[in-house]
Amino acid sequence: MRETSRDRELVCSGHLACAGCGAVIAMRFFLNTLGKDTVMVIPACCWSIIAGPYPKSALRIPVIHTAFETGGAMATGVRAGLDMKNDTKTTVVVWAGDGGTFDIGFQALSGAVERNEDFIYVCYDNEAYMNTGVQRSSSTPYGAWTTTTPGRDWKKLRKKNIMGVLAAHRISYAATASIAYPDDLIYKIKKAKSIKGARFLHIFASCPTGWKMPSELSVKIARMAVQTNIFPLYEIENGIKYTINLKPKQYNVKEYFMLQGRFKHLKQQHLEKIQEMVDEDWGLLCKKTS
Repeated sequence: MRETSRDRELVCSGHLACAGCGAVIAMRFFLNTLGKDTVMVIPACCWSIIAGPYPKSALRIPVIHTAFETGGAMATGVRAGLDMKNDTKTTVVVWAGDGGTFDIGFQALSGAVERNEDFIYVCYDNEAYMNTGVQRSSSTPYGAWTTTTPGRDWKKLRKKNIMGVLAAHRISYAATASIAYPDDLIYKIKKAKSIKGARFLHIFASCPTGWKMPSELSVKIARMAVQTNIFPLYEIENGIKYTINLKPKQYNVKEYFMLQGRFKHLKQQHLEKIQEMVDEDWGLLCKKTS
């Protein structure tokens, strides 16, 4: 029987994501590029729910659901098991949110990267603990409302530079990517697959529910994050070689913030401070590529 495009899709319809979920867009690009010879470890996150309740799954690959803090450790064990079977064809992937990467799962990630374990770690970043009620994480940006930084208590700390932290581990390959730039995302997935050792992809995945915006803006807002330099697209090889993949138009950050309800409390002076932060971070990144 001839294989159809529907048969090649590894993310099925009927999943449980919210409308406009950037994490689903990211997963579809990722799996359809990587292929069916993949085993995926999913720590506690939105995708623990999106895939559907056992024994059903929206993903046409083997999936292991694991505890919040154990993504890197579980993937290490899966890779070791496959190696014992002389299976070099299967790619092991951790698929985690920002909470399970930047915070709760960081110890296991750091340990695995330090050992240069042979798997791809993907963080789909929606900048808060969305699955449990939009609580702030260390990925939540300066100025954002969350349920644990409400009202006047909006987050007044910078977002953690997870790429810089992993670069300090001298990781084989790390890259940022966005659902709004599929060609760049697919290129980086293929490149990560071709490399042995620890690899990390940081994918910007907008969340209409947690960001208080219409679902149809999901891709547009992801594109604006890149074009304002809030989320630049770049690669790091062996912790030292930096490559910027796209030269942004460098729009004012106000164009990005005004479309999201999570930032509606910000005043002009706050936006000016954020613009200074973004400009500073972009300048530092450019220096690393020179």
